[in-house]
Amino acid sequence: MLEKHLENGCTLRPDMRCTNTIARECVVSFCPVTKCLESHLDEEGFVLAVSGLSVSQPLAWSPALRQKHRGVRVGENKAAHLVATKKQRGRSQEPHIPIVLLPFPQEIVEHPEFIRGGATRTDICQGELGDCWLLAAIASLTLNEKALARVVPQDQSFGPGYAGIFHFQFWQHSEWLDVVIDDRLPTFKDRLVFLHSADHCEFWSALLEKAYAKLNGSYEALKGGSTMEAMEDFTGGVAETFLTREAPKDFYQILEKALGRGSLLGCSIDTRNAAESEAQTPFGLIKGHAYTVTGIDQVNFQGQKIELIRVRNPWGQVEWNGSWSDSSPEWRSVDLTEQKRLCHSALDDGEFWMAFKDFKTHFDKVEICNLTPDALEEDTLHRWEVIVHQGSWVRGSTAGGCRNFLDTFWTNPQIKLSLTEQDEGQEGCTFLVALMQKDRRKLKRFGADLLTIGYAIYQSPEEHGHLSRDFFRYHASLARSKTFINLREVSDRFQLPPGEYILIPSTFEPHQEADFCLRIFSEKKAITRDLNGTIDIHLPEALPPVPEQESEEEQHFRAVFQHIAGEDMEVTAEELEYVLNAVLQKKKGFKFKKLSLISCKNIISLMDTTGNGKLDFSEFWVFWNKLKQWTNLFLQFDSDKSGTMSSYELRTALKAAGFQLSSHLLQLVVLRYADEEFQMDLDDFLNCLVRLENATRVFQALSMKSKDFIHLNINEFINLTMNI
Repeated sequence: MLEKHLENGCTLRPDMRCTNTIARECVVSFCPVTKCLESHLDEEGFVLAVSGLSVSQPLAWSPALRQKHRGVRVGENKAAHLVATKKQRGRSQEPHIPIVLLPFPQEIVEHPEFIRGGATRTDICQGELGDCWLLAAIASLTLNEKALARVVPQDQSFGPGYAGIFHFQFWQHSEWLDVVIDDRLPTFKDRLVFLHSADHCEFWSALLEKAYAKLNGSYEALKGGSTMEAMEDFTGGVAETFLTREAPKDFYQILEKALGRGSLLGCSIDTRNAAESEAQTPFGLIKGHAYTVTGIDQVNFQGQKIELIRVRNPWGQVEWNGSWSDSSPEWRSVDLTEQKRLCHSALDDGEFWMAFKDFKTHFDKVEICNLTPDALEEDTLHRWEVIVHQGSWVRGSTAGGCRNFLDTFWTNPQIKLSLTEQDEGQEGCTFLVALMQKDRRKLKRFGADLLTIGYAIYQSPEEHGHLSRDFFRYHASLARSKTFINLREVSDRFQLPPGEYILIPSTFEPHQEADFCLRIFSEKKAITRDLNGTIDIHLPEALPPVPEQESEEEQHFRAVFQHIAGEDMEVTAEELEYVLNAVLQKKKGFKFKKLSLISCKNIISLMDTTGNGKLDFSEFWVFWNKLKQWTNLFLQFDSDKSGTMSSYELRTALKAAGFQLSSHLLQLVVLRYADEEFQMDLDDFLNCLVRLENATRVFQALSMKSKDFIHLNINEFINLTMNI
């Protein structure tokens, strides 16, 4: 066992030993296979303990020791930092290091249950992990039985058929994923460290948190977030945010309607700086903390109808202490039957009622996840059409940033949206656009943060294909997201006349990479097309061979070629390199690096019709005319005459040469030929064009019967790749 730990990169202090009894109680490590903590017994008698987990019990840690054992991430796929300690007989014991175990539920309580008495919001009590945003979403989920049954399949238990595993389902980027976990949970002194139920025999909520941690890579990845994010992962719904100070007059009716439709609701108080995070207000509310809205109702009070709203703190304690709080005098004037209907109690369980006017005063933001895109301001329910686009922003090709960066904005992905039918009784077409950046929480451990994202919508011109920079120079957007913001998803509702539009999702800054999922909801059927996904290649007609009657320039050119080639009148790659560099160096006002030998070999591969690895004069003459066209094209896009062109201009340059590539192909070309600053020199540009034309001509030659595809055996395929 000791050798196994050492192989996994664990660190030990071999000078410290203890009895096997102590080791048997506290040896833990990370399993590299399951990515979860697992208990181990050190046969050598070392006590191995995981450090870095905060626990609720007060511990006798010195500041130095606390600093020393900080940093282990629960659930990550890496070996844990393991520390050996010892129990010294006859001497005072050293400061205690917290021991986190991973027992089965049966080892925590005698009769564990997956769900006891139904899954309710009181089953959500926050532990030592800063994921109140997730817990607020789970508490809201319990209010919708149908949605809860989808996320937490009810046919699971610790009874007959129990196998030590449970599964949960989460929505991820337009599809539902099934996540399977074992039921071992981090504990300290027989108490769950993280999310737990108020009933210590119930485990569904703790297991749900573990499954969500696995989905996102680790428990630590769950620290900090937006309630809206988890709500969408539980429902696949559409999120809307209301600022209470800017809320519409019928805000109470909107929230009432949302709860009635089974929407998930959360609320929070903004912080002005980091020092205010989780600071408690004089009224018992926590700033920067996620709460769940669990109910909304009216109560008769002294002959008046008072609007109330019910809110829950996922801590399971610390409540509002203002009017209509659990023990406030207002409840004495309310009939007991009415109190029972409202489920009012004076328990310190984290849930409380408050007047709606106080709610709007003290809370800053309400997040609503609707199960359908129906507007909460309307009474009519509609059948919505949904279109999903998956895409990427890639540095150097499709990460153009927002409209502030005109030179690169046009390179962003472009989606054509056709609205053909008006809404019933309306002059326009209603649709909702939701742009989501993917997997950023999973990438947190690699230093990735949420990017600032948004989108713009333009009237589509008559021209087809990817719009150029000039279009955006002279045309303003018709609609756009309210703001560019660093949230996982940005969504807004629009109404535009029937017609064709171009939707451009982007990050705020250029050169930022991420994958994204774009959802478009429309009341009537809409048609979309990705303008970045089509390939269209038009090669120029073959240039004529050397004319019989040569001009004086052509005769001089033949003399130079004959001098280099020798008696056989054929040039090798080395000779071609010398000729081309000698000629290009004499070109005035043209700065460039010398063409490489590999480029010349590629040129010969393209032009050599005899297969001898050399070019005769007629083959060289045809290529020379190509070279003049391609060089002029390069100079056209080398705006600063630096001898390089931006990779963002490559799409337009290739199109001018006859190659319209998909975004994916363009990204591959940029990865191969552009440098770290997204620049390409003439050598890279020629290499790119030569390979594209070579591949196209070979494909055309092999696809005589069918223009769309070819059939190759392994020998033909390898032969083909070696000749491109």
